[in-house]
Amino acid sequence: MSPARRLPRLRRLPRLPRLRTLRARLTAGLVVLLALSCAAVGVAAVVELDGFLTGRLDQQLQQTGPSFPQSLEHGGKFKPSDRDGDEHGDTRRQAAGTFGARLLNGQVTNAAVIPSGADPDLTVGLTAGDRAALARLPVDGTAHTVPLASIHDYRLLAWTGRDGDVLITGLPLEPVRATVHRLELVCAAVFGLALAVAGVAGALWVRWSLRPLSRVAATATRVSELPLASGEVALPPRAPESEARSEVGRVATAFNRMLGHVEDALTKRHASEERLRSFAADASHELRTPVATVRGHAELALLHPGPLPPEITRALERIAAESSRMGEMVDDLLLLARLDAGRPLESHPVDLTRLTLDAVTDARVTGPDHRWTLDLPEEPVTVTGDTHRLQQVLANLLANARLHTPGGTKVTVTLETDGARAALRVHDDGPGIPQDIQSGVFERFTRAEHRRRADASGGGAGLGLSIVAAVVEAHGGTVTLESRPGSTTFTVKLPATATP
Repeated sequence: MSPARRLPRLRRLPRLPRLRTLRARLTAGLVVLLALSCAAVGVAAVVELDGFLTGRLDQQLQQTGPSFPQSLEHGGKFKPSDRDGDEHGDTRRQAAGTFGARLLNGQVTNAAVIPSGADPDLTVGLTAGDRAALARLPVDGTAHTVPLASIHDYRLLAWTGRDGDVLITGLPLEPVRATVHRLELVCAAVFGLALAVAGVAGALWVRWSLRPLSRVAATATRVSELPLASGEVALPPRAPESEARSEVGRVATAFNRMLGHVEDALTKRHASEERLRSFAADASHELRTPVATVRGHAELALLHPGPLPPEITRALERIAAESSRMGEMVDDLLLLARLDAGRPLESHPVDLTRLTLDAVTDARVTGPDHRWTLDLPEEPVTVTGDTHRLQQVLANLLANARLHTPGGTKVTVTLETDGARAALRVHDDGPGIPQDIQSGVFERFTRAEHRRRADASGGGAGLGLSIVAAVVEAHGGTVTLESRPGSTTFTVKLPATATP
């Protein structure tokens, strides 16, 4: 096994929760800064107190001197009365817990500790490690902290005795450690309470300070939910402005100015759309009569009993055909203009199953070179709407599949419902719709005959699918497209009604 594989896998550290709102970030930053400040103050106080109390111990050791270990040089014994002021006592008024030891030639000959009670026994049992630590204590006139396993940690000071021995005296560090530990607990409690209070107060303060920004965000949210793509748009009231010299006030002022520009642009766009729709409706309406007149004169000329030259006959036939095509285009434009203007459609129960069956039957007649299949549910599907317009939707979808796919293409029409919505799908296995025009396939005058079918000639004006989208939208439904080479599906979904 390679060395790299023998290395233990590093455990992934848990990720900290991400603060998503500005209020949470500001509050968290305030609490973190305060926590760092409290930690710095606490550490400084603890270190300073520990150093101060340790320095006081060192001063006591310097003032006391080697009097206690000197009393141990000749086997001095402790008397309870010695702590009461006997000037001949061996302990020389030492405080309880004072440690004394005598070393000769690096070996501890005597060691004792002043007891806290009236017990006359001063002896202490030192371990081998304690004796070695005492032997290593430098005689430099400076106190050192030495951990003694038998009597805890001590602050020790060593002197050179008159007999060539080493005299060691010391005071316990336990009172210092207890005082420092109490300060640590007090700091932790006080700073913890201060952080909790500061966190709550800071959150309330930040929330109060950011109220103008919250109003701006609420106004922006309402604007984002408005349908701005078309039609007349009524923008919500402007965000209330605060102090102009503050950052939030400048944001509110700039946002309100932007909303004013957007409202002006939307108003101008709506007016332009209304003029365009009115023009399209008026032009379509006015063109219907002359187009019908041209078609009528052409058909009348073709009915002339006398002989006509072939060129004249061909020209009259083309005039009649193109005028008929122009008439259909004018009718489609007029229908789109009326739908854009919001003209109400008929609303009554429509048997969508019957419409689908009739539309596929007509498609089989007009497109015999295609393979038409039909998949209908057992129960009839009923929707509420305009029969003629829904029939036009079916006819346009099937005509699109017939005109833009080569002969032999299989076209499958599926109708199903889940009780709430009816879904009509027209699927073909033709070459598909190019990716670059799929996003605009429901827009007006979008044509792709040269892409979908190489032998297509003529065709519509590119209004069929736009009429499908407009009619379906007027019925409260949706139409979508999924296309790739070998599979193209148009899906129409309409609100379904209960079957009578």
